[in-house]
Amino acid sequence: MLSEIKELIDPDNQWEKLHSIGMIESVRILKGKTTLETRYYISILPNNGQKLGESVRSHWGIENSLHWVLDLGFREDDCRIRKDNAPQNFAILRHIWFNILNKEKTSKTGAKNKRLRAGWDDDYLTKILGVAVN
Repeated sequence: MLSEIKELIDPDNQWEKLHSIGMIESVRILKGKTTLETRYYISILPNNGQKLGESVRSHWGIENSLHWVLDLGFREDDCRIRKDNAPQNFAILRHIWFNILNKEKTSKTGAKNKRLRAGWDDDYLTKILGVAVN
């Protein structure tokens, strides 16, 4: 059956290591409202539902926690940059700054407050940039 499905989604055999296709149904309850979302995945993993589930949860756990921090600290969702490569370039810059701010351990505040403080205080900015270099 996988070979028949593989022929449909990859007729030119460009994904020669494709070993499994999976479907995840995700149930979310928010403010009393239940939503069901179905997502499909192709994978190089052997046909193993448990391993696929673990991989998907791991991916989305990292994605959601990083996205939440970037949105809270850098207002990423409010960014209106849309032209050419600019969105990807600014996303990379936000990730770099996030990593730099995380390396600075003397302040117990979050990325948003560290970013704001660096904008107001040149000495703190110099300190953060010094941490990034070392």
